[in-house]
Amino acid sequence: MEFIDVINERYSVRGYLDKEVEKEKLEYVLKAATLAPTGVNKQPFKVYVIDTKKYKKELSEIYAAEWFVEAPYVLCVVALRNEAWVRPWDSKSIADIDATIVMDHIILAATDVGLGTCYIAAFKKNKAHQFLGLDETEEVVLFTPLGYGNAEPRETPRKELDEFVVYKD
Repeated sequence: MEFIDVINERYSVRGYLDKEVEKEKLEYVLKAATLAPTGVNKQPFKVYVIDTKKYKKELSEIYAAEWFVEAPYVLCVVALRNEAWVRPWDSKSIADIDATIVMDHIILAATDVGLGTCYIAAFKKNKAHQFLGLDETEEVVLFTPLGYGNAEPRETPRKELDEFVVYKD
């Protein structure tokens, strides 16, 4: 698939088939995470692959939408705060930025191989941290189901370029 087609095909899937994801496709998606650019190439992240059948109850407590646990997997990107690059002039850690780029690579790679995903940021942070057994240096940034979609895309109007692009003269 051409890259522009991947971008155009991607949508937030809110319904999944009860169909296993092939190991090759899962590995392709996870490999894409390793290729994501991160500040000073520190790669301060972990990707958790969670079996939804095994952890349906726990995942449902983290994010309550029924479709969240329909896919065979839920992936979670965790930022490793102590390992991320920090801008020296203002002490801004870019751990969450790095983790978001990682998730974007995951989601676009999934689309490329015909899998559905949905960015989930509205989760219960404390439940997620407890479930994953994280410490204070680790932060859950995003979740996504990963599986074969069983829902049509919703209408998502987009702004015109002149509504958000600013050319500085």
